[in-house]
Amino acid sequence: MEAALKWVSENQQMIYIVILMIFLGIEIIGRVPSVLHTPLMSGANAIHGVVIIGAIIVMGRAAETNYLALILGFLAVILGTLNVVGGFVVTDRMLEMFKKKK
Repeated sequence: MEAALKWVSENQQMIYIVILMIFLGIEIIGRVPSVLHTPLMSGANAIHGVVIIGAIIVMGRAAETNYLALILGFLAVILGTLNVVGGFVVTDRMLEMFKKKK
């Protein structure tokens, strides 16, 4: 328990930044008109590609005993991949709506 409290006190600023990023992201996404969600999804796919590569690098450089870094890296790879694939599926469906019917 003391180790967890020590880690929280050492990384307090980083924790605050992550919490603020979550709230800011929710506010920004919530105020975007629905017409713009698909173009923004395409941009998010590129960003999540970078997240996936970063997570792979973190996992590759983490020590074998650093389970926190390995678990977080693994989750980042899985969630980033799901977001990229889902974004491409949504973008493809949206683009299909604009094709002329035969």
